[in-house]
Amino acid sequence: MNVKLRSLHELDAIKRVLEHRRQEAEHLRQRELEAARRAQSAATLFAQAVGPVQPLKPHGRKEHVHARPAPWPRQRELDEQAALQEALSDEVDVESLLETDAELSFRRPDIGPDVLKRLRRGQWSIQAEVDLHGLRRDEARERLASFLREAMQRGLRCVRVVHGKGLGSPGRTPVLKGKVRAWLVQKSEVAAFVQARGSEGGHGALIVLLRG
Repeated sequence: MNVKLRSLHELDAIKRVLEHRRQEAEHLRQRELEAARRAQSAATLFAQAVGPVQPLKPHGRKEHVHARPAPWPRQRELDEQAALQEALSDEVDVESLLETDAELSFRRPDIGPDVLKRLRRGQWSIQAEVDLHGLRRDEARERLASFLREAMQRGLRCVRVVHGKGLGSPGRTPVLKGKVRAWLVQKSEVAAFVQARGSEGGHGALIVLLRG
């Protein structure tokens, strides 16, 4: 008798599980039907709003697929232009461009001679300096170009370039001194320069005026 009761209870439990599953399936079917009705209703409303349409007749023309243009390496071009601007030559004859005074100063054609006088008198405050003394030629050239670029970005007008007096060079010849003058002449942002006063470095430095 106990076996029969347990079997009846198990059967009843199975029936409840099956009924629960049937109800879930029915709910799912109803949701799908409702979704389909909403989609159909939306399609009907769209068709009513657009009105009658007709498909285009085949035109028989061949569709040409145009190849996309290659990407334009803008940043690389900018980098190359910057590199060219900083490629300072050692072969420039700077002597013909310098003022024929004892200090061999320099100014652009659009810069008046009074600017050199004001530079010599220290009427511009020195806002930054770079010390090239002791560097090899290539190192000094790169350091100078980087310094000038940063000075322009910061909006500086008057800077000092220390090249040394060449006392430690072979033959005590100030090789770097002449190179620095030639490099500065080639930089368009340099408006003028003069030899520094004794208290500012004398023969071992230049006071450089940058374009605003």
